[in-house]
Amino acid sequence: MLGSLNFKSFIMRKTTWGFLMGLCLLTGCSHTYVMTLTNGSQIVTASKPHLQRNAYYYKDAKGRECYVPAGRVREIAPASMVKEEKPLFGAPPKK
Repeated sequence: MLGSLNFKSFIMRKTTWGFLMGLCLLTGCSHTYVMTLTNGSQIVTASKPHLQRNAYYYKDAKGRECYVPAGRVREIAPASMVKEEKPLFGAPPKK
């Protein structure tokens, strides 16, 4: 009885470990990108934008195919690499 309990525990741990590793691999494949435009606004995309005929094509959060003219794009970076930009001019601090 004790031997079968250890075997079931071993199988359960091994299955759980495999499931977690598979989940980590799958989530590592999905990337969101942030396109920063020349006016400072940012667009979060569900797929990596690709340049085609002088425009960047991407899929938005709802899966629709969208595009932005290449001349309006300042930077494209993975969402994990983008830092929040602070405005150059803002309201003065309150006293």
